[in-house]
Amino acid sequence: MSESTDPQGSKERGPDRRKNVLDTRGNGLERRRGPGRRLSDFAKAAEEGEMNVEQFLFIQAIDAFKRANDKPFPTWTEVLEVIRKLGYRKTCKMDINLPQCEDWVEDADVPAFAQGDDDERDAA
Repeated sequence: MSESTDPQGSKERGPDRRKNVLDTRGNGLERRRGPGRRLSDFAKAAEEGEMNVEQFLFIQAIDAFKRANDKPFPTWTEVLEVIRKLGYRKTCKMDINLPQCEDWVEDADVPAFAQGDDDERDAA
């Protein structure tokens, strides 16, 4: 059984495994690290179990939601609901590249949900 070679005479060894480490999507959400890419201090501290106040508050809020609703795995919509009830609003432009999505911002003092949304949620 012979191995195929390229025109320069080197052996073909399959795809370059290093490409799996590098993420070329460039949308700002890459979690994989490769050469020259390090975790931010924010992410590194969280992975090592040293949460800051913001991270701890978020974990506690999600846990409280799960207990109150007897739901071990909230949907992404429910996670967003908890985040907005914590007081977060989209007041800045995105730092990530999502070409299929239109960016928008809102005033910092807008209600967490459109008028009537809380009433419908409470009735359910």
